[in-house]
Amino acid sequence: MTVESEFGRSLRERAAQIQHRHAWKSQGRGAQFMTGMLWPEQMGDPSGFRIAITSVAQGRRPGELLYSLETNDVSGIFAVDADGVELRLFHTADFRVRHIALSADRSTLAASIFQDAFTSNIGVMQAEGTNLLMATDGDSCDLAPRWAPGAGRRLVFQSAGVGRDGAGRVCGLGPFAVQELDLDSGVMELLAEEADCDLLGPQKTADGALYYIRRPYRSGREKMNPWQALRDALLFPFRMAYAVFQFFNFFSMRYTGKPLSTSKGAAQRQPDLKQMMIWGNLVDVDSAARQDRLDPEAPALVPSSWQLIRQCSSGRKEVLAKGVVSFDIAGDGSLLYSNGSAIHRIGACGGQAERILVGKMIEQVTAL
Repeated sequence: MTVESEFGRSLRERAAQIQHRHAWKSQGRGAQFMTGMLWPEQMGDPSGFRIAITSVAQGRRPGELLYSLETNDVSGIFAVDADGVELRLFHTADFRVRHIALSADRSTLAASIFQDAFTSNIGVMQAEGTNLLMATDGDSCDLAPRWAPGAGRRLVFQSAGVGRDGAGRVCGLGPFAVQELDLDSGVMELLAEEADCDLLGPQKTADGALYYIRRPYRSGREKMNPWQALRDALLFPFRMAYAVFQFFNFFSMRYTGKPLSTSKGAAQRQPDLKQMMIWGNLVDVDSAARQDRLDPEAPALVPSSWQLIRQCSSGRKEVLAKGVVSFDIAGDGSLLYSNGSAIHRIGACGGQAERILVGKMIEQVTAL
């Protein structure tokens, strides 16, 4: 069953209506009279209007699904029932809401609250989308909250410190570690960390085991490659020429409605949309598929170094799967995980992973 957001569809239809109403301003001779004026929204292509479902979670009642959605302007939380009827629970233009999770008693929602591209904290609200309160604060990137089973109200989530230079500008993030927060007492406990790895999407089970995705940490400050520097220097004139051409091509399209090159030219090629953002990393789907020769039908879209880890209460760690994008723990104790191209299942008693679905660009898997 495919669910389409009614709210997202209405926004796209509105953008198409605005574009149609103002098309004369950016096409043909009509564009010549708009010299010196910018109409960013009216001139935008409705097909490029950004609408992204950023997370999904089980609903407050059987047959219901919760999801978070955002555009360039607004973000919100929505519920859709088994009949496809959509209800808006929460929306705002002040920040971005992602990674929602519903508590076991179905009374409280937790979510990542993004203030900007680097800083985010954990927020909690009533399941109806009211009374938002911040559970964490500070100069950090707190993401992907999940409710821990057992007594009390406890959350596990990934957290990384934000690095800044002397002028206060963001220069990067530290490695993600796993934290547990007791909402009733306010006590926070470090559950897992590795200096050279990010620990992502943590979940905890009733027996005290901790599950997360482990991937190599990249600081963003890579050592300079002399061969890459030489290559960039040799390509600089060609890149500059291409930039100048695109500059004049923009003005030609804006004021005459015609490009400087033919429709078959290199400048007219459409951007490759076969990319997906996974935990802050932009993944080239085609390139990843070509590199995975072990399973061409459902290739892993991330390297094998992205591992699904089970950490026992004693601290012992076990690698359950490799090339993992997302995972979830079902009510019967089984594990569902995605490698980006397929969903696999590991039974509650362990054993070999069983492929249960093949798809395209599967960014998140949730057990309902």
